[in-house]
Amino acid sequence: MTGKMITLMGIVLILIGLAITYAPWLVNWFGRLPGDIRIQNEKSFVFIPIVSMIVVSIILTLIINLFFRK
Repeated sequence: MTGKMITLMGIVLILIGLAITYAPWLVNWFGRLPGDIRIQNEKSFVFIPIVSMIVVSIILTLIINLFFRK
C-alpha cells in the first residue's frame, strides 16, 4: 500500500510539473484570489495564499474521497 501511494504521489507531481511547464495558464489563478495576502515593500515581499490553499485543499479532499473511499 505504501509503495502504491508513493508511486501515485510521484505521478501527480510529474503531472503538476508538466502543467506548470507547458500550460501555465492552468495555474494562473493560484495566488490571485480575493483573500490572498501580498505585502510588498522596497526590500521585502511577503505572500500568503490563504484562499488559494483552501481551494486546493477542498479539491484534493474531493479527489481523494472519490478514489480511496471504501
